[in-house]
Amino acid sequence: EVQLVEFGGGLVQAGGSLRLSCVASGFTFDDYAIGWFRQAPGKERELVAAISRGGRTVYADSVKGRFTISRDDAKNTVYLQMNSLKPEDTATYYCAADFRTSTIVVFTTIGEYDYWGQGTQVTVSS
Repeated sequence: EVQLVEFGGGLVQAGGSLRLSCVASGFTFDDYAIGWFRQAPGKERELVAAISRGGRTVYADSVKGRFTISRDDAKNTVYLQMNSLKPEDTATYYCAADFRTSTIVVFTTIGEYDYWGQGTQVTVSS
């Protein structure tokens, strides 16, 4: 059974940090690019960051310089380190997996992703 499970969400004050983890099972993890997306109430789901099979990364402009995505293929895990959090970062965060033969290509569009986790809530208080 394919599973993506997110961990690490919670309540944090503005300026604080959180690290999210996404643990995968049921598929060959290193065949997939992984993305972190978020969705706030009343808003569309949007890409936060993504990492290719070979470690190439892309970030939303709103999080550049504050968030870092990384992967550990030995642990089937992708991380999202979030620093200098702002109230506007409040959302449910989802990880998703996209099968890719390329080690470089990473897509930012939701429709490219094959598998999704159930999400973890991040709330940043002002």
